[in-house]
Amino acid sequence: MFINTETQYGVVSIVLHWLSFLLVAALFGVGLYMVDLTYYDPLYHELPQWHKLFGVVLAVLSLARILWRILSRSPTILAAAGWQVAAARSVHWALYLLLLLLPLTGYLISTAEGSDLSAFGWTLLPGLFELSPALADWAGSLHLWTAWGLIGLATVHALAAFKHHFVDRDSTLIRMVYIKGQ
Repeated sequence: MFINTETQYGVVSIVLHWLSFLLVAALFGVGLYMVDLTYYDPLYHELPQWHKLFGVVLAVLSLARILWRILSRSPTILAAAGWQVAAARSVHWALYLLLLLLPLTGYLISTAEGSDLSAFGWTLLPGLFELSPALADWAGSLHLWTAWGLIGLATVHALAAFKHHFVDRDSTLIRMVYIKGQ
């Protein structure tokens, strides 16, 4: 029930998956919203604090997901063609890569001047070095495009799950939503 089997995801995988989804969706929405705030907006100083805090939470969760993926084998991919299996594996690992790259670029932006990554007065991670203005701008652009890439790839991932459910009529989607007794 807690670990994955050949045919079913366990509780740990399902919880990590959906927590990641919720965090990514919330961080993406907040990130888009906060960049247009003016200095005098009440949320101008608060939303970046929440964004940083939950960005670190997402980074830790992503590392836990990857470790869990290595330790607990995923169920067999339900696909009719070999290219679909290869595509599914590639998309999953690309999602993991983006889930690591996004917080890393956020860290680079937040610590570009050599200061610690902090939120609400708490030091979350130490600042290890300073970036030149050009590199800080590059990290900001990479953060933005990585976020859009993650959202785009997650959309493809979700559409593939719906295709499996409604067209192929297999249990790909169900086994990430429903926990069968094992």
